[in-house]
Amino acid sequence: MVMKGTITTWFKDKGFGFINDENGDNRYFHVIKVANPELIRKDAAVTFEPTTNNKGLSAYAVKVIPESKYLYIAGERVKLTSIKSYLVYSEEVPADTRIDKENAVLSVGLLMNSIRPKSTGQPGAMRTLKKLAITTFQGTTLIFSEDEIDIDATVKLLKV
Repeated sequence: MVMKGTITTWFKDKGFGFINDENGDNRYFHVIKVANPELIRKDAAVTFEPTTNNKGLSAYAVKVIPESKYLYIAGERVKLTSIKSYLVYSEEVPADTRIDKENAVLSVGLLMNSIRPKSTGQPGAMRTLKKLAITTFQGTTLIFSEDEIDIDATVKLLKV
């Protein structure tokens, strides 16, 4: 039976601490019973298997729940822990390709484009468009272009 709780006390030097479980009871836990010990910190949410030892209530099979970190890219909410990989690449697109103003999310990139002097492209001329593809562990690939987002700034956030 898995329970939820919060780490209330953590003695890193001694390798043990206490979890306040969902019933309000304090449970002892030891670092060797924690699946991801690098995430142990006071106030972290955890799941665990309740048990008892000779000193009272304790917990084993403890898992610290990572703080969910979301990134908002052009209106899409992307969970950092679900990103499997990302790739920046360039693609040749017709120079007269413009974002559909009706459906565009107004973003910094779009505003910058409307400020920048437009190059007078010849009909059929091509331009290089920088793109960012993000693949998630769920198998979804999200693609953003530099017309929508600041690619370099976004990649810096992904490297956190």
